[in-house]
Amino acid sequence: MKATQYEGNKTFKIIEKEIEQPAAGEVRIKVAYVGVCGTDVHIYHGMMDKRVNIPETIGHEMSGVIDAVGEGVTGYKVGDKVVVRPLDDRLVQPSDKGFNHICAKLKFIGIDSPGAMQEYWNVPAFTLHKLQETTDLKLAALIEPLSVATHDVRMSGLVPGETAVILGGGPIGLLVAMVAKEAGANVIVSEVNEKRIAKAKELGLNAVSPLNVDLVEYVREQTEGRLADVVFEVAGVQPALDIMCEVAGIRGRIVMVAIHGQKKEVDLFKFFWKELKLIGARVYEKEDYEKSIALITANELPFEQMITDVQPLSNIQQVFENIDKKPDGMKVLMDCTL
Repeated sequence: MKATQYEGNKTFKIIEKEIEQPAAGEVRIKVAYVGVCGTDVHIYHGMMDKRVNIPETIGHEMSGVIDAVGEGVTGYKVGDKVVVRPLDDRLVQPSDKGFNHICAKLKFIGIDSPGAMQEYWNVPAFTLHKLQETTDLKLAALIEPLSVATHDVRMSGLVPGETAVILGGGPIGLLVAMVAKEAGANVIVSEVNEKRIAKAKELGLNAVSPLNVDLVEYVREQTEGRLADVVFEVAGVQPALDIMCEVAGIRGRIVMVAIHGQKKEVDLFKFFWKELKLIGARVYEKEDYEKSIALITANELPFEQMITDVQPLSNIQQVFENIDKKPDGMKVLMDCTL
């Protein structure tokens, strides 16, 4: 079978390898599509070389069909359409307080262990979520990043009628915006890239550039002075951290979606003055996946517009090089059947 390997130094290689039988407790998936995410791009840039076991097959945003079932696996059969929730929590401890998705010894499949960018992929059955027979596998490859968004919105405590400001209109930011709007929020996306602003508007979202408008005044005008009930910081840059406390209204909630690898400045006086809350949100839980599956199955939101390109697995090197050259795209899928 065909598989990809990240070999370090911005290099991917296509290899041929034997198809392996699933071990006890595992299934073998014939992979359909794998999305390229920001973490994969970080791996390509060498930012995670100390964590990834080079050479390694990466990828975790996927969809596929069960091809074989290992000993002891129940509830799944050959032919089932599935997605993988790529969290290996088998080292969970009592000190993790039952929050397996962020347990201290969590392993992320596709980063800490082999991932989905190959024709066949063996995974533990406990990571699976079953799809309906009619589910579009191309759209199903969006379920993992969509689950990040559903988790973020759930953690925010958003209720219908509230105003949500999303700082950053990349793939995750727009998915957060779509989920928040579906939940009944008045959504405003702040993004500096004009192409991403255009994409947000195509998705039916209210999007503005903080370079062209005073974002705080814009939100104030949209809310009769109340400002935002919830702010999602998805951009991961200092200007977003600077504005998030300004754009949040009294007792607003700020959800930290972006990953900040270094300590950053935050205006703590605003937290005191307006009684703000800062909420961390990391990956997802089972219920977030089920919510995302329901949204994809209903197909009432324009998810297909999030997919900007589909490429055969053999083009993996070119795909990552193109993302570097054109970082304003949304979601690129690798077709693992080609």
